Amino acid sequence: MLFEIFKIKEMKNLTYLLVAIIFFSTIGCMKTDEGVPFTGLQLPSHFPAPVHSMADNTVTKEGFELGRKLFYDPILSRDNTISCGSCHVQGSAFTHHGHDVSHGIDDQVGKRNALPVQNLLWQNTFFWDGGVHNIELISLNPIKNPVEMDENFPRALEKLRTHPEYPSLFKQAFGSAEINSERTLKAMTQFMAMLISADSRYDRYKKGTVQFTESEKQGYELFVQKCAGCHKGELFSDFTYRNNGLTSDFSSDKGRYEISLLDDDIGKFKVPSLRNIAKTKPYMHTGSFYTLQDVLDHYSDGVKMSPTLDPLLQTGTKPGIEMTKEEKSKIIDFLNMLTDEGFLKNPMFAEQ
Repeated sequence: MLFEIFKIKEMKNLTYLLVAIIFFSTIGCMKTDEGVPFTGLQLPSHFPAPVHSMADNTVTKEGFELGRKLFYDPILSRDNTISCGSCHVQGSAFTHHGHDVSHGIDDQVGKRNALPVQNLLWQNTFFWDGGVHNIELISLNPIKNPVEMDENFPRALEKLRTHPEYPSLFKQAFGSAEINSERTLKAMTQFMAMLISADSRYDRYKKGTVQFTESEKQGYELFVQKCAGCHKGELFSDFTYRNNGLTSDFSSDKGRYEISLLDDDIGKFKVPSLRNIAKTKPYMHTGSFYTLQDVLDHYSDGVKMSPTLDPLLQTGTKPGIEMTKEEKSKIIDFLNMLTDEGFLKNPMFAEQ
């Protein structure tokens, strides 16, 4: 009889243990709606410390999924036709593939190319002119822009409040069904903060798991000599503002000057990251070039002189960077190493 009692107790204890294991395994490996394990915000070990902290906006599974839904939902535009994802396509590193400048509501066009949405936590300012410093305010710009989404933000919030799904999703993410501007922007920031590209062949080379080809190795060495003055570090940008000689006429777009009102900033634009550069065409703030060859040809033979032209482009016998045809080919071989296929195809970042 005593033996039977111990046996029953052991079976109960075993049952409790199995339940606990299953429960904590589930918590430790939560999955997003599409079945991909959600691991939270993971910062690459070979990247520098991020500029922006998410300490006051911790990325959660529910917040991330809400932000993703908002990113792809045209409800935030005036006539419910344009979403953030309309101009930021995942397969193109969240740029507007094939469009020289962004296309918005009522078939209107902007005046600048859509920058990639990737590795935002490491950028000190946002947009070509650096008009936004707070990462949580990024989404507000296109929503309010009359040639992009052209929506009044209070009206957008009201549409979310009367939507059949959003109150429940906000409750899951923030603990109550209240929908306000802070929560909406925080959710979208959680999604965009997760868009980290750090697993290209170059990154794997840095980790010692792949090797350069001879052409890639020479291309990297040439890149360091000729390009890394601006495109430096693991982010491949110093995120400063520079005039790269696209034109000498800035009457239609004065760049950083439109924010700073400093004459020295006329014609200067933010140095973009080169990660996934092979997938983010067209290039430059004007979307002027459709191939990397065109870009390098500009720097060797097309740079226009103007009062604010970057000093790094004035070191030779003529404006620009001296490069031979063979050198350009090798640099392009290296630049192709910066493509992160996993980032471009990650189902967790795709529209659901």
